[in-house]
This record gives sequence, structure tokens and C-alpha cells, in this order.
Amino acid sequence: MSLEQQLDTDFSRRENWALRRQQQLPNNRRLWICACMDERLPVDDCLGIRADHGDAHLFRNAGGLITEDAIRSAMLSCNFFGTTEIVIINHTECGMMSYRQDTAVDALTERYGDLDKIDVDPFLGPRLTLDPHAFGDWIRLFDDVDEVCAQQIELLRQHPLIPKQVTVSGWIYEVETGHLRPPHRHIGKQVNTSRQMRAK
Repeated sequence: MSLEQQLDTDFSRRENWALRRQQQLPNNRRLWICACMDERLPVDDCLGIRADHGDAHLFRNAGGLITEDAIRSAMLSCNFFGTTEIVIINHTECGMMSYRQDTAVDALTERYGDLDKIDVDPFLGPRLTLDPHAFGDWIRLFDDVDEVCAQQIELLRQHPLIPKQVTVSGWIYEVETGHLRPPHRHIGKQVNTSRQMRAK
């Protein structure tokens, strides 16, 4: 390849990258990911992708939860940007299991005053308000990472704004092993006992 051809190829690649929304090009894997914001969760490494190189739309928040903003983002990605697969990644030892809801609400009330008077989305102001005493529900702390992952898979599979042909899966990243597993499937609990080994 001549230098001119190489430079022309590089320019075309950059042009496609820069103008991919104008050209209505999907991300490389047609993938939307919702993951926890925890720094111990290496999304690219555990999925074998490069989201920062265009493999996926990556949405991160506290807990990797399907919130109203996550639904908004997934809906746009699936309906307008060619996404055909959704992956949810939660993880063990998540900070969202570190507090009880009432403890968190009490601490925030002490710090900021009446939480019922706070607009949770300043751009929408009073059009998006919580019912009285619903701030704790909005925070969405949880007790069981496997259960919350399974619930979120079902929520997106049934959501009216997510096309039925979109594949939805959820995974738990085990911080202690560095591997992914499906919710409610613990390899470590299936080994090292005679019963599980089906001893005769």
C-alpha cells in the first residue's frame, strides 16, 4: 500500500468515526451496556470489548441499575442507533448493599434537609417530583445482587420501549475472582463436596 493510500484509508476511517451518527452507523457490536460505576468493574476486559473504540454504548451508574435515565438511554440506542443487544453487569461487594435505605435517607436528610423538596431532575423541575417520602426508593439500595440483576433483565425484556427482538442478558462480575457469571449461578458453591460431585 502506498503512503497516499494509507493516508486516504486513515482519513476515511476517521471520517466514519466522526460522522457515524450522521451516517446512522451503529456501534461496532450493536451493543448497549449498563454497568455499575465501581472502579473495580473492568467492563471492557470482562466482556472482551473496547467501548472507548466504538464497540458499545456504555451507561454506568451507582449499582448498574436500570433507572429512568438508563431506560431513556437504552430506548434511544435500540430504536435510533441500531442496537440489538443489551448487557447488564452488576457485581459482588457492591456499595449499593453497604447501607440500609432508612440509614441513607436519615444521613442525607441530616445533611441536606427535607429531601421531599428537592427536584431530582433540575431540568424537568417540578414536572418530575417524587411522592412524599419516596426519596429512599429513588436511591435504589438493594440486598441481593443476584436478585436485582435477574429483576433488571426481566424489566428490560418486558419494557414497552425496548424492541422485542433486542437480546437482553445480565451478568454478575465477581470482584473476588475477576470473572462473570449469570445471576443465581455460583460455581464455587457447586464444587468440593461429595454431594455436588455425585459421589457413589
